[in-house]
Amino acid sequence: MIRITDTVKHLIIINVIMFVGTIAIGNGELFYKWFALYFPKNELFQPWQIITHMFMHGNVMHIAFNMLALWMFGSAVEQQLGSQKFLFIYISAGLGAVLFQLGFYYFHYFSLQSSLVESGIGVSELQEILTTNKSARQFSAEQMKNVQGMFDVYYASMVGASGCIMGILAAFGMMNPEAKLMLIFLPIPIKAKYFIPGIIILDVISALTGQSFFSPSNTAYMAHVGGALTGFIIMWYWKKTQFNKNRWY
Repeated sequence: MIRITDTVKHLIIINVIMFVGTIAIGNGELFYKWFALYFPKNELFQPWQIITHMFMHGNVMHIAFNMLALWMFGSAVEQQLGSQKFLFIYISAGLGAVLFQLGFYYFHYFSLQSSLVESGIGVSELQEILTTNKSARQFSAEQMKNVQGMFDVYYASMVGASGCIMGILAAFGMMNPEAKLMLIFLPIPIKAKYFIPGIIILDVISALTGQSFFSPSNTAYMAHVGGALTGFIIMWYWKKTQFNKNRWY
């Protein structure tokens, strides 16, 4: 049985409190409006959402899976690194997840906007369509597809600790490369040094193709990639500069 560490325990408590609050107050709408992370061009975006969305979850399965992973891998990482460095990786990975996911959104948003402007639709008209969901003209099928793509990004919201946990998972893999891990629906033990890069590669493919392999279709795949890469970079730096034969410190 894995002993839960103090920082992990406190993070789980905060996540559960936020989830209960989401359910109890305003049928979830108020908490989502205040604390989920919205696309920065959306008027619902607020700077604090960059942090608060890491403690929000969409449903029982979402929080249960994330908190299980936080307990299993987070406790092991905190035991090896200590609470301060564990928390540094956790929050940094969450911020890395935001950077990657919003960067992906911005690239997609402006690519679609550029195509629509080239087809004769002005930026101000597009903004009005996005905010009112109304148009004064008929669009071609291709234009409509691009408008819908912009609409999906504009109203996208992001919640969950997955980016943070992916950073912790990457850290765990670097410290325990020979540890054997399994997916719930694929109970085949795979060494962490193969398992974790494989998960990240599948997330990249899912982000680029829209094809989901092991996560719900509304998963922020690039957030997973950003969190994992951030955790890897931090651990790589610490391993290079602060590792000796006896301990991580």
